[in-house]
Amino acid sequence: MKPVSVNPMSGDELSSSPLPQGWKCYMSPQGRRYYVNTLTNETTWERPSSTPGTPKSPLSQKNSVPAVNGYHTTGSPIHQLDQPHVSLRKGSSDQQSPGSISPTRKQNKETTITINCVTFPLPMTMPEQQLLKPNEWSYCDYFWADKKDPQGNASVSGFEVLLQKQLKGKQMQKEMAEFIRERIKIEEEYAKNLSKLSQIPLAAQEEGTLGEAWAQLKKSLADEAEVHLKFSSKLQSEVEKPLLTFRDNFKKDMKKFDHHISDLRKQLANRYAAVEKARKALAERQKDLEMKTQQLEIKLSNKTEEDIKKARRKSTQAGDDLMRCVDLYNQAQSKWFEEMVTTSLELERLEVERIEMIRQHLCQYTTLRHETDMFNQSTVEPVDQLLQKVDPAKDREQWVTEHNTGEIRPIDLEI
Repeated sequence: MKPVSVNPMSGDELSSSPLPQGWKCYMSPQGRRYYVNTLTNETTWERPSSTPGTPKSPLSQKNSVPAVNGYHTTGSPIHQLDQPHVSLRKGSSDQQSPGSISPTRKQNKETTITINCVTFPLPMTMPEQQLLKPNEWSYCDYFWADKKDPQGNASVSGFEVLLQKQLKGKQMQKEMAEFIRERIKIEEEYAKNLSKLSQIPLAAQEEGTLGEAWAQLKKSLADEAEVHLKFSSKLQSEVEKPLLTFRDNFKKDMKKFDHHISDLRKQLANRYAAVEKARKALAERQKDLEMKTQQLEIKLSNKTEEDIKKARRKSTQAGDDLMRCVDLYNQAQSKWFEEMVTTSLELERLEVERIEMIRQHLCQYTTLRHETDMFNQSTVEPVDQLLQKVDPAKDREQWVTEHNTGEIRPIDLEI
């Protein structure tokens, strides 16, 4: 695919005399011969001659990137663009001026692929990339590409997939808070009913040790009602309220991240559109330059030489514009890449924080529940103790003592 050096003595259009010192002949990818001065890097379509005064049409200025139509590549270009700053990753091939139509540009096309304005390496052309956080299944390693939505109608970005998970987590947290709210209502209603039941004067006239146990049982209902009322109050302040407060803050964070990454992705799309526009403009300028160069081969005139100089300047300017657009695109993609890593790690941290917060408050729920059971048990213990002391004989003794009508029994009547 690289430009091929041609035997300077071959071909009908070549003269029998050797090339001047420092000149070599190459074959362009389009099959046309061109000549390169290895000392000055000057290029021309016309065979240079040792005869003084022989005109030739240079294709590039000294110290530019020599190639066909303004640029020449021998596999080791003298000048090339600086590497774009890309955090945490590098491209697999060297960059070259975009004005080139050399095989190097074709190689770049074959080693990368741009999907939805994001450029990726082709797996078969480069070593496998190392994960940023190996063995952690981190968000920052697995959500770079876009995917089809479940209906297959549109693409969903990897960040959108992450964001949807966070929003789903927010919804789950909201539903958990609603669940706790229902539990609070049940506890409040239960406490209200227990208190009401404890005040009903049923069997209030029972006496003795059994009467004492019955009175304590009714009192335990009132105590239990108080326990459940406190339980519902603690559920509200220590479980439900923190869940709702954290959810509100979480929602604000998600909106901030969504807007930030969306703006960067839009900037990246705009930069890529500018690259494609500049690439199209360069192709048109190169085509115009090639056409005028062909006209120069047919007829040499001052007007034709002036036209080709003008076309060459426009082609060079178009190449410079493309390089500038590519550099801006790489900067935008680098910024997007860095913010994606930072934001995805922040989402990961927030997700861990959310889960840990919910876990802690659910543990608080079970703790309160155990405490409630303990308090309920304490209200029942006096009832158990009194029930153990219920003694029918003693009750009978006490009742008889209080209500007897006399100890003397009747006797038979005597005549």
